[in-house]
Amino acid sequence: MSGLVTSRLRLRTWRDSDLEPFAALNADPEVMRHFPEPLDRAASDALVGRIKAHFDRHGFGPWVVEIPGVTDCAGFVGLMVPAFEAHFTPCIEIGWRLHKPYWGKGYATEAATAALDYAFEVLHADEVVAITVPANRPSRAVMERLGMDHDPDGDFDHPNLPEGHALQRHVLYRMRRRL
Repeated sequence: MSGLVTSRLRLRTWRDSDLEPFAALNADPEVMRHFPEPLDRAASDALVGRIKAHFDRHGFGPWVVEIPGVTDCAGFVGLMVPAFEAHFTPCIEIGWRLHKPYWGKGYATEAATAALDYAFEVLHADEVVAITVPANRPSRAVMERLGMDHDPDGDFDHPNLPEGHALQRHVLYRMRRRL
């Protein structure tokens, strides 16, 4: 599957030309403030390698968000099978990360809507989840605009972060396939 198209966006698979703008995105401390740390170029490139492997393994993953006439790489939006174990895994998770100039324009919601449609209509998923730290109000607002429901009983400590880490606690949002 090469990608998805919305009224303003193209979600596509990764190209080598995406590595540099994606590394800039991952190095931005404001973009990465809800993650353990910004990524250097090597870590960002390794992440793209894992994303490509995810596409190879599952047939879907985080797509590059292209805004035609504006930018070839605004960031990513897509679907993942989490590599960690938690009470709600295995599952399909939706996530996004965009460059700051593209925040607040509805791009994450628009792209995520297309990704959710893909999850439910093509992958026939029964449910899609989203996670973030409690303080990440912008991402939580996107989850809520998408119609996802916060499951406070499902909130959890992320197993990839050490006990007591400031970002260890995560909120869980869920969306079930509509019948």
